[in-house]
Amino acid sequence: MSEFSAATILDLLPEAFVSGTEISREVSRAMKAGRLRKLASRLYTRNLTDPPEAVVKRNLWGIVAGYFPGALIADRTALENAPAEDGSVCLVAGHGKDITLPGHVLRPRRGIGPQPGDRPFIAGLFLSSTARAILENMRASRSRGGLLARTLSRRQIEERLDTLIRRSGEDAANRLRDEVCALAPALDMVEEAAALNALIGTLLGTREAALSVPAALARRLGRPYDPDRLALFQTLHRALRNHPPLARLARDRGTEGATTLAFFEAYFSNFIEGTEFAVDEAADIVFRDVIPRERSEDAHDVLGTWRIVSDRTEMRRVPQDAAALSVFLKARHATILASRPDKRPGEFKQAGNRAGATVFVAPDLVTGTLEQGFDIGRSLEAPFQRAVYMMFLIAEVHPFADGNGRAARIMMNAELVAGGEERIVIPTVYRANYLSALKALSQSGQPEPLIRMLDFAQKWTVAVEWGNLDATRRELEACNAFLDPNVADEEGRRLRMPGTGMA
Repeated sequence: MSEFSAATILDLLPEAFVSGTEISREVSRAMKAGRLRKLASRLYTRNLTDPPEAVVKRNLWGIVAGYFPGALIADRTALENAPAEDGSVCLVAGHGKDITLPGHVLRPRRGIGPQPGDRPFIAGLFLSSTARAILENMRASRSRGGLLARTLSRRQIEERLDTLIRRSGEDAANRLRDEVCALAPALDMVEEAAALNALIGTLLGTREAALSVPAALARRLGRPYDPDRLALFQTLHRALRNHPPLARLARDRGTEGATTLAFFEAYFSNFIEGTEFAVDEAADIVFRDVIPRERSEDAHDVLGTWRIVSDRTEMRRVPQDAAALSVFLKARHATILASRPDKRPGEFKQAGNRAGATVFVAPDLVTGTLEQGFDIGRSLEAPFQRAVYMMFLIAEVHPFADGNGRAARIMMNAELVAGGEERIVIPTVYRANYLSALKALSQSGQPEPLIRMLDFAQKWTVAVEWGNLDATRRELEACNAFLDPNVADEEGRRLRMPGTGMA
C-alpha cells in the first residue's frame, strides 16, 4: 500500500466499512484528523452528517460481509428477505458473537455452511435456498435478550405455505417437499423435514396435522380463499361503515319510466364492457327483437342484461347467505351470456384472468373468497353500503371467464332495488371514473374514490327524469352521458347533472 496516501486508501473503501489490521493505522490517523466517524466496534464511515442508522441501512450487506466473510443469510432473514422488525440479521458463520450496530443486530450462529442449492449473494455472502430457509425455520426458537426469535412461528410458516400454494399451485408445494427431503440429511434435520412434509400434506388434503391459520384451515376443509382480497374487503367495509348513509328513495316513474331506466341501465352496462351499439340499435334489439346477424352474440348480451334488470321481481332478490350468493350469481350470469357457450355461462372460471396489472382471484379460491367476503359485508346496514360492497366483491373476485362487470353491477343494483332506493347507472362518459376508482381500491387499498364515485352516480341517476325513450335520450345527450371518456377529457367535458349545466 506504500504507493497510496492514507486518504487515497480510505477513499477506495465503501461509505461504511469494517476496519482490519491492514488499514488500522490509516483509520486511526483519519479519525484524529476528523475525516472518519466511528459507528460501532471496528465500523467506520466517511459520512460525517447522516444519521448512523441511515448509513448502516444503505451499506448493510457490505458491513455484514466485513464482519462475517462468506456467511450464509439464514433463518428468518432468509425468508423475510430483509432484517426483522427489531433489526435482526440472522446468519450462519464459523465464528463470532452478536454485533450491535445502529438500527441493526447481526446474529451469527454456528451451523452447516452453504449447500449446492444456496445462492451467491452480495459481497461474497450466500443466501439460503427457499427449501433450506423453510426447513430451518421449522426448528423452534425463542426470543432472547429482547430480540425476536431466530425463526418464524409455526403460524407464519403455515401462512407462507398457503400463499405458495395459492399463487404457484400444488405442484410448487410438491417440488418444495422433494427439495426439503433431499436436503434434510445433510443438515441433520430429518425430523423437521417430516413435520414440514406433514404440514404441506395437510394443506393439500392428503395428510392430517394441526393447523392454526384461518386460510390454511379453510384450504384443508376444501374452501381455500385469498387472504389478500379479504384484507381489501375489510378496508372497504370499514370505510363504508364510516360513510354516513344517505337514502335516495326510488321515484315512482310509472311503467314507461321504469322501462326506460332499465333499458339505459342495460345499455350503459354493456357499453362499459365494450359492447357498443347506437341507442336506436339497442332499442331495436330490446323492444323489437331485431338481432343483427353480424353481431348476434353482442346483441344477446344486451338482451340478457335487459331481461334481468327490467324484471322487478328478480331485482328485489338479494342473497341472505353465501350459498345463495353463488346461486344468484350463476343464474344471472347464465342469462347475460346465454349466447356464448364458449364463456361457460353460469359456471365459475377454470383459468385465471386479469385486467392490466390486476390479477384476479385464482379459480380454486373463487368459492371460498366469495363466501368469506360475503360474511364480512353482511353486517352493513344501509342499501347503498351493501350495494357498493357487493359490486366490489364480485368485481374483485372476477368469478367468471367473462361478464363479471355486468354481473357485479346487477348485484349492486339488486341491493338498492330491494332496499327501495334508486339504482346506480354509470353512463359511458363516466366509465374512466368508474374503472380508476376500482383500480384505486384494488391496487392501492383506497376505498374513498369508489364510494364517492358511486355516490355521485346514484345522485345523477335520481336527477334524470327517465321518461319516454326519446326524451330521455335528449336529456342524456345534454348531460354528456354518451361521450367517449377520452374525447370528453380532451374537450374538457364532464358528466353534467340534469337541468343544471354543472358537472
